[in-house]
Amino acid sequence: MQNQNESKGKMRWVFIAMPTLAIILGCGIVFWFLFGQGEDGARSVSGSAIETTTEGSGSVENGDSDASAGQSDDTAGGGAVQGDTVMVMGTSVLNTGNLTETGNGYEGIPGTGDYNYGEALQKSLLFYELQRSGDLPEEVRCNWRGDSGLTDGSDVGLDLTGGWYDAGDHVKFNLPMAYSATMLAWSLYEDPDAYEESGQLTYALSNIRWANEYFIRCHPEDEVYYYQVGDGGIDHSWWGPAEVMQMQRPSYCVTADAPGSTVCGGTAASLAACSIVFEETDGAFSEECLSHAISLYEFAASTMSDAGYTKAAGFYDSHSGFYDELAWAATWLYLATGEESYLAEAEEYYPQACQDYNWAHCWDDVHIGTALMLARITEESVYSDAVELHLDYWTVGTESGERITYTPQGLAWLDGWGALRYATTTAYIASVYSEWEGCPSDKVDIYWDFAVSQAGYALGDTGFSYLIGFGENHPENPHHRTAQGSYCNNMNEPSEARHTLYGALVGGPGSSDDYIDEVSNYNTNEVACDYNAGFTGLMAKLYTRYHGETLVDFGAVEPITINELYVDGGINVEGTDFVEIKAYVYNVSAWPARVPENLELRYFVDLSEVYAAGKTAADIEITTNYMQAGAAAGLHVWDEENHIYYLSIDFTDALIYPGGQDNYKKEIQVRMRNPEGTWDNSNDPSFAGLASGSVALATGMGLYENGVLVFGSEPAAGENAGSVVVGQTGANAGSASGDNSGDGGNAGAGGNAPQNATATNEEVSVSIDYSNMQSSSTSISGTLTVRNESDGSLDLGDMTIRYYFTNENGSALSFACYHAALNGANGSYSSLSGVTGEFSDCDGDNADTLCEISFGSAGLLEEGGEVSINFCINHSDWSAFTTSNDYSGESAEHIVICIGEDVIFGEKP
Repeated sequence: MQNQNESKGKMRWVFIAMPTLAIILGCGIVFWFLFGQGEDGARSVSGSAIETTTEGSGSVENGDSDASAGQSDDTAGGGAVQGDTVMVMGTSVLNTGNLTETGNGYEGIPGTGDYNYGEALQKSLLFYELQRSGDLPEEVRCNWRGDSGLTDGSDVGLDLTGGWYDAGDHVKFNLPMAYSATMLAWSLYEDPDAYEESGQLTYALSNIRWANEYFIRCHPEDEVYYYQVGDGGIDHSWWGPAEVMQMQRPSYCVTADAPGSTVCGGTAASLAACSIVFEETDGAFSEECLSHAISLYEFAASTMSDAGYTKAAGFYDSHSGFYDELAWAATWLYLATGEESYLAEAEEYYPQACQDYNWAHCWDDVHIGTALMLARITEESVYSDAVELHLDYWTVGTESGERITYTPQGLAWLDGWGALRYATTTAYIASVYSEWEGCPSDKVDIYWDFAVSQAGYALGDTGFSYLIGFGENHPENPHHRTAQGSYCNNMNEPSEARHTLYGALVGGPGSSDDYIDEVSNYNTNEVACDYNAGFTGLMAKLYTRYHGETLVDFGAVEPITINELYVDGGINVEGTDFVEIKAYVYNVSAWPARVPENLELRYFVDLSEVYAAGKTAADIEITTNYMQAGAAAGLHVWDEENHIYYLSIDFTDALIYPGGQDNYKKEIQVRMRNPEGTWDNSNDPSFAGLASGSVALATGMGLYENGVLVFGSEPAAGENAGSVVVGQTGANAGSASGDNSGDGGNAGAGGNAPQNATATNEEVSVSIDYSNMQSSSTSISGTLTVRNESDGSLDLGDMTIRYYFTNENGSALSFACYHAALNGANGSYSSLSGVTGEFSDCDGDNADTLCEISFGSAGLLEEGGEVSINFCINHSDWSAFTTSNDYSGESAEHIVICIGEDVIFGEKP
């Protein structure tokens, strides 16, 4: 996306009991093993046989263990699960056939050029499939892109799904999208044999159709055209994969009262070009495209105004005006219909368009492409002279001595934003013009050699290919949200992109051939649909002369080597009659990213000692002390004969998705207690491998989606498995209960739990999310966010947050910051470390203890920026607080913010 302000499917489960068998299935290698019975009769689903990666395991949350969450001294899971294992590398499967990212050899006509232009064309076309929005086809060539943007247009009662995401973001800007689709259609119109011979015709037509079907949906009636879906500012404030977007995506249109001639003219050109390339294969669709093209063109020509084209401001302003788009559209309509009136109008509009020869054919200025087409149609020198002046400037220089800047290694360098986009598009123009019989003979080789040289620079002349996935050295970390695959709204986590964005042409180097492959480098390392548009045409043109083989069975289909859904677990505290479990449920899905349905966590227990003492499962009390999401659904039967049960944590109504620190993982703390007897953890299937004071990959627990085990393990089931224990007491899904009679038991206080709250003054706004904390809880925890509402910056090094509460039992206190981040008003993001909490005594109503939170030397909180911390205050023995009588828990105004000793927000007790 051209924004100078930015820190710029179909799901099918794979889970079948079969003899040992390895099946290669689109989204990677999925191993199927016999569910067999081990020593404990367990079956499991985990990644315990592979090395645990950052994405698959997360770090220890409470900071009091040196081990990484998800790892132990042995393999991931610590060898806690006995018996044969069913391994599923990832959980999502798309129908990708037998495609792989390496392919299965080459086919086609061997190339005679400096590079394999067939493979480059193949991969460039694939990039457009990776940019698709909407309901994807049943068969796809990528296993990490899924359905997305399925509610686009719902705000205006229309279906505006489909189209392409613009760049590394998720806004659908129709002006550059229409330009890109027109360029693809022009290339196919120009060089159909290149696509046919290389085996890429089907893919080219599919991409052209995908965009233009979307344009048709955006044009529900004459003089109404929806030119944008999504808001650039809102979109850029979040960094995550397209499949799990949660933000509002408003739809914006132009009308007769608020027209947009540029975008309507550009779209008319695309639809007219599309009607040409589909005329022989799908006449009905061709006619539909032409009808909409004519309507949009007439709308643009009758209004001649961009007064309503406002929401793309700062991203895709129409700097060159609308006359170039009107001439461009009229030219394509002439080619589509043969009607002389369109040619006359094209020639009328062309001289009124911006005539800059020292720029480039691009999404904003299409007058050079129009001149080339008109030169071939009319053979008039006014058009050919314009093209040659432009190409001379880019090659040998004009008669006045003007010439574009060249980098030391040969790139014709126009601008620091998308330099390769301009060079390769101009190279396409040069290649097309050089083959026209009207090109002067002394310039044919100059223009053609220029085209070859710029293609060579892009593909590897410097030892580095700027086409992702092509050649040995190429960009690996483009500025692209879905390819980077962050699950926590942070472009720096994970540190390397999880996916290869095959076929994307990055912006390119600076004027000194300088280039850094960093995700944050959006000037030179972002990608965009318009970046590839002219480049794709250039590859097809070079293929016509030099050919080149393509990969067999190629697609962006990656092996999945991590657990996309998994659980970390540990022991909060245990006593002679109870155990309190702490667990984190993670969703780091990326093949593709998704929001799972009906998740359930099961903790399996053996209650033999309870039954031996004359009690039953109905006597066990269940209390929840901290539930960031989900609800305790009580004990359920698993193997009644052997007294095996499971505690069910139901996440049906929870939103756990890879979209932010508070979204991709959810913590639960649940206590099971036998109030009239002993409790023995040692025989519980899910207890094995868990430790006190830390969390690790909990392969002994089971994580289910729609009743299907997707991570962990389960014992052999008996009769009536899944039925709820009747008559059970204390199974309170939403609050803590019980008494203090057990060893380390809860204090069962009444009253209201702290509620989420927000308050604002002239300096800051403060919001607190207590994450379902109860009136009696083993921790005071949640996410606290401070936003700078002032006109200046605030020094976080001088800022403290003061939280007042009561420490009823006087036990030693501990503070932990699970995560802290600084979010800039411009969408920038940086994680913070060194956040600390210090405790001291105080005297006030409902307050005897103060926790003062400070940030160290964390930098400045700029105007409109936010700092957020996910924190936890707990007793060292994890005994309970009564949170209903805490001063700061009463309202957001009772949380005090200070700069030095000056209170800028809140009221002290």
